[in-house]
Amino acid sequence: MASKNMIVSHIILTILILMTSGKGAFSMSSDHSMTNPQFRPVEQPLVLKAIVTLGGLGLIGLELWWFLFSQPKAQKTESQQGIQSLNITVDGGYEPSLIVVQSGQLVRLNFLRKDPNSCLEKVLFPDFHIAQDLPLNQSVKIEFTPKVPGKYSFTCGMNMFRGEIEVQ
Repeated sequence: MASKNMIVSHIILTILILMTSGKGAFSMSSDHSMTNPQFRPVEQPLVLKAIVTLGGLGLIGLELWWFLFSQPKAQKTESQQGIQSLNITVDGGYEPSLIVVQSGQLVRLNFLRKDPNSCLEKVLFPDFHIAQDLPLNQSVKIEFTPKVPGKYSFTCGMNMFRGEIEVQ
């Protein structure tokens, strides 16, 4: 969590520096514009500058929320006859990406890959020593029995898309 706070503080500090620097880092001095008339400063209304600045800050805030503060929604498995099962859609990631299961019971995850991205052709469960190919538009069952409570990750073959299993 310290790294998230550090990123946010650096962004705020950068914004404050840019706001207090007067003309800004990329503006030309009036002396240079006189020697080279090809580049003349363009004056913009203050309202337009404020709208562009607020829009940019809003987009930065949205990006920070998306990558640093949004949490995936957890989904519990359905248990029938001692088997915990859940369907997972693979389409630009894993949905759901956070799965809650009970320890000591068999878990059956049914993966259905809809995304043709080559990165998602394989799913890896390193803690359970499972590596499974996911053919396009076919359901693939992966079964394992978690014995120890904790959080266990699963990823695509390139470690770009991630999910997590929380064993309680």
